[in-house]
Amino acid sequence: MRQGIQSRRGFLAMLPVVLVTIGSRRGWAQAPQQKPHPAPRKGIDASRVVAAKDVDGDKAAVEAFDLVREIPQVVDGIRCSCGCDSIEGYYSLLSCFERDGMAAHCEVCQEHARLIHKLHRQGKTLAQIRAAVDAKFS
Repeated sequence: MRQGIQSRRGFLAMLPVVLVTIGSRRGWAQAPQQKPHPAPRKGIDASRVVAAKDVDGDKAAVEAFDLVREIPQVVDGIRCSCGCDSIEGYYSLLSCFERDGMAAHCEVCQEHARLIHKLHRQGKTLAQIRAAVDAKFS
């Protein structure tokens, strides 16, 4: 009888592995799809990015806004990973740094800006920057 209990326990322990294996073969257990990165808009500039004097955040937030102001055309081609892309009027990470965007209080948005600026300074292409953002934040 003890052996039967162990077999049931063993079966129950293996059940999730079996279901995932079967599900992945049938397409049930697929990873959620990421939204694609947006295409940078033509003629985009930093005119709508909140000015440093108006940033309601700490020194790190002000620095992130300054970085975004330097490369708005690159930031506009990146999707933010903090979930703000579900907000009405959102287009790209650049939206997080405009008017009522959440970047002043969101460390994820700010960290995106720092990484993107650093990679842009290193001469990385938009595709390479997107890949690095996906690798770090996805």
